[in-house]
Amino acid sequence: MATSTTTAPAGKGPAGHSPDKRPARRRGALLHRLDLRGAPYAFVAPFFVVFAAFSFYPLLYTSWISLHDVELATLDVMQWVAFDNYVELWGDSRFWNALQNTITIGVISTVPQLLMALGLAHLLNYRMRFSLFFRVASLVPYATSVAAAALVFTMIFERDFGMINWALGTVGIDPLDWEGGKWPAQIAISTIVIWRWTGYNALLYLAAMQAIPAERYEAASLDGASRWKQFTHVTVPGIRSTIVFTIVLSTIGATQLFGEPLIFGQGPNGVTGGADNQYQTLGLLLYEEGWKNYQMGRSATVAWVMFLLLVLVLLVQRLVKRLRSGTS
Repeated sequence: MATSTTTAPAGKGPAGHSPDKRPARRRGALLHRLDLRGAPYAFVAPFFVVFAAFSFYPLLYTSWISLHDVELATLDVMQWVAFDNYVELWGDSRFWNALQNTITIGVISTVPQLLMALGLAHLLNYRMRFSLFFRVASLVPYATSVAAAALVFTMIFERDFGMINWALGTVGIDPLDWEGGKWPAQIAISTIVIWRWTGYNALLYLAAMQAIPAERYEAASLDGASRWKQFTHVTVPGIRSTIVFTIVLSTIGATQLFGEPLIFGQGPNGVTGGADNQYQTLGLLLYEEGWKNYQMGRSATVAWVMFLLLVLVLLVQRLVKRLRSGTS
């Protein structure tokens, strides 16, 4: 006898009902939300991992070391001294000398550098022949290593056979001991910094200038403004934020100045900043304490003082900006 079998329609369950797709839809919606919300964090996570490993952790560990008496040969042996390193640094004349040298070299190198960069960018902003060549050429000093630049300028400022003293002799000026004197040495080191960073800052200013609408210059020209008036009333206000950025960047670089004075000293005097510490910066003092005197606790203290100085400069800049915006 034949038996009849009933088969459920395709896509339906035994009772002829459709399967419940709500769990699958919920999982899909959850994955979609995770993708939308989690993807940005996944993209930026590598940076924060690298930053935490190579910047944030060393910063915290350096602060911990600065509260101990630690020697370079026995880093695993620490003696708790609390803030004694900071108190001793406050009373150390070498620290105040290095701080003064850092400020003076920073001012001597930063002010002319940014003014020259501003003028160079203003010239490159106008249509001129071979402008691309000059823009690329302005980056050559920045691409040159600090060691090569410092060695070349050391020979230029050499006391007996340097080009600078030869040029001074042609006009009847006695040769200068650029490395032995305080101000000559600081001027020579500042010259290296100016040569290396002027072109880089000029390109930053040039990029900001090219973002200024041409209508502003046209309106100023119709009002009878000269090129100088256009520069002071249109260009400079238009790139004010970039100028502030370069000032902050140059301040950070001046605080961390290390390679130029180290190589300029040509030997043991490079670490001490000359025989009388006449051009020793905070970076050189940090190196001397840690890798010459083997006092890693004091070296870490200098490093943290440098960091706190940068924070102080940032706070002052924010305060000045707030005061300017409040009065305007």
